[in-house]
Amino acid sequence: MPTLACCVDASPPFPPGYIAWDGSFPAPEPFSGVPHSRNTVLPDLSSAAQWSPNHSAALYRINGWGAPYFSVNSSGNVAVRPHGSGTMDHQEIDLLKVVKKASDPKSTGGLDLPLPLIIRFPDVLKNRLESIQSAFNCAIESQGYGSHYQGVYPVKCNQDRFVVEDIVKFGSSFRFGLEAGSKPELLLAMSCLCKGSSESLLICNGFKDAEYISLALIARKLSLNTVIVLEQEEELDSVIDMSRKLGVLPVVGVRAKLRTKHSGHFGSTSGEKGKFGLTTTQILRVVKKLEKCGMLDCLQLLHFHIGSQIPSTDLLADGVGEAAQIYSELVRFGASMKVIDIGGGLGIDYDGSKSTDSDVSVGYTLEEYAAAVVQAVKFVCDQKSVKHPVICSESGRAIVSHHSILIFEAVSSSKYTVPILSSTDVKQFGESLPEEAQSDYDNLSQSAIRGEYEACLAYADQLKHRCIEKFKDGSLDMEQLASVDGLCDLVAKTIGASDPVTTYHINLSVFTSIPDFWGFGQLFPIVPIHRLEEFPNKKGVLSDLTCDSEGKINKFIGGESSLPLHELEGENSMRYYLGMFLGGAYEEALGSLHNLFGGPSVIRVSQIDGPHGFSVTRAVPGPSCSDVLRAMNHEPEVMFETLKHRIVEYVHDEGGMAGALIAGGIAESFHNMPYLSVGSSCCLTAANGINEYYYSGEGFTLTAGCDVVSGEDHHDQ
Repeated sequence: MPTLACCVDASPPFPPGYIAWDGSFPAPEPFSGVPHSRNTVLPDLSSAAQWSPNHSAALYRINGWGAPYFSVNSSGNVAVRPHGSGTMDHQEIDLLKVVKKASDPKSTGGLDLPLPLIIRFPDVLKNRLESIQSAFNCAIESQGYGSHYQGVYPVKCNQDRFVVEDIVKFGSSFRFGLEAGSKPELLLAMSCLCKGSSESLLICNGFKDAEYISLALIARKLSLNTVIVLEQEEELDSVIDMSRKLGVLPVVGVRAKLRTKHSGHFGSTSGEKGKFGLTTTQILRVVKKLEKCGMLDCLQLLHFHIGSQIPSTDLLADGVGEAAQIYSELVRFGASMKVIDIGGGLGIDYDGSKSTDSDVSVGYTLEEYAAAVVQAVKFVCDQKSVKHPVICSESGRAIVSHHSILIFEAVSSSKYTVPILSSTDVKQFGESLPEEAQSDYDNLSQSAIRGEYEACLAYADQLKHRCIEKFKDGSLDMEQLASVDGLCDLVAKTIGASDPVTTYHINLSVFTSIPDFWGFGQLFPIVPIHRLEEFPNKKGVLSDLTCDSEGKINKFIGGESSLPLHELEGENSMRYYLGMFLGGAYEEALGSLHNLFGGPSVIRVSQIDGPHGFSVTRAVPGPSCSDVLRAMNHEPEVMFETLKHRIVEYVHDEGGMAGALIAGGIAESFHNMPYLSVGSSCCLTAANGINEYYYSGEGFTLTAGCDVVSGEDHHDQ
């Protein structure tokens, strides 16, 4: 039997990237750090020694999706520019410093918060609101539009109390309001808008029962600028009935099902057969019923929604133009129309490509979006001699996505390993094969001699499958099966077809923190937040903590199936932090408790004067094991008592110290977050009596999660 060998003619041409098989089996070249993508435009580097933070910014497309809020500083760390393009150099915030402030022990000046961690930047939120308002103001002024823009924030995107309160506070000067789609969201919006502008709109969307409608009418009685938008025709009867009972004249809007449809993933609820809204026929019936009841003047708003992430201004203008025609017709019917609500759809560029045919990108700026809307409404209204309406939008994703960053750690890494075979090993392996597998080995050997590399791969794969079957029927032992893995890996590496990918194990639950990736493949930018001055010499995929095969991230922006990452350093070296960006909308509200992993810790960070200055104004640890158990109707106190009795029954030692220590360790486990405690000792083997929880002979104390910071700012200069 010939050995797999070494007489390869050097004359045949080899495909780019292939290596002549010379029998010495040279080691493959290390991964360059640059993903294999036709669309990736990166600097041409001859060696890793030339790598710089600017190269990392290009590699991870930070200057595309991150502008104007994120960049890479000279230290190789991600920097946050909290005021967008108006941020001065000394106002940049080093993200690594924020993470260390949050996670370092209190003894060294940190907050001792466990990761994963959500960092909110209210300054970014404020800048997003101001930028959207400014874009519409400029479009209105430049086009001579006869009314104004007045936006609302759909609270479903992120219902966090401080996010909503910040939006009301920051938007009060330009009458920015809120949109609700359920009863609890309506209660939330009513409460928050009591501190906002009296002119701010409270848009009531979603399916409604009598209680929802009553709450909306009460909001109007409380001098909140409330509009009940009809999603179903039968809601009008309840509105009329409840308004008479409560003695409150309603302001009503209708949601129209447009013919204009956006064909991407986010357009599934648009079009005339979409989930929400009224058809043309239903709108006509609503008008007639209101007129019959003497309430046609109550109809003042038209709402529509083309779909989230509208990719182009052409589609946007088409939909807005159609809606403006409906608006003009409602004016003709005698309705006291005042507002056209264009819904959501203002997209963000998740991958930095500025593409018009992608679900993760958009081909326009804020200014171009606003200009297209104003122009489309103005054109139709001027044509129909209709007074220009107030323009309202519900741009939740565009408002909150940038202000929130999810930070998590890669705690370890692993890659597929196989035995390293010498020429002698290969020969012995071939001779030990069962007769049925020897023909495959012979074909592989002959193909190698002839330099037929595609055939080599095919025969190696065939040999591997044959050997697996032989192992299953007992004809091959485990050592031989491992050897065939080694041989196939050797073949792939030698001809340049190997594409080694390392699995990085992350201290995170994809189902809890990035549910849209698991649910429908939504891509978010994921980047190491430090070491960006270093050459990333690994290709990695991310595997989470859950016991679920779908708990992994193996698709990344730019169409990549791996992410350039750095080698993890030794156990006592710096931890490796990754950030997921642009995830401030939906992810927190949609997260599950799969495997009972709760949400991350959260901090709120504001920029302060001084070089790289920031203030941590709020810090809250994530849900503890007790918290997530309670969410599934378990009773941690009862559980602990059960375990305590078990300890008394089975742990016997002189003085009872061992039992007390075990009980204390279990008590601490109930209080800790479910995630890995990287670099810390096990609470079940350490002495007890720390923090706010303890075990004593009298019982077990569980305290609810609370703010780490109470009224005191933490500064980093």
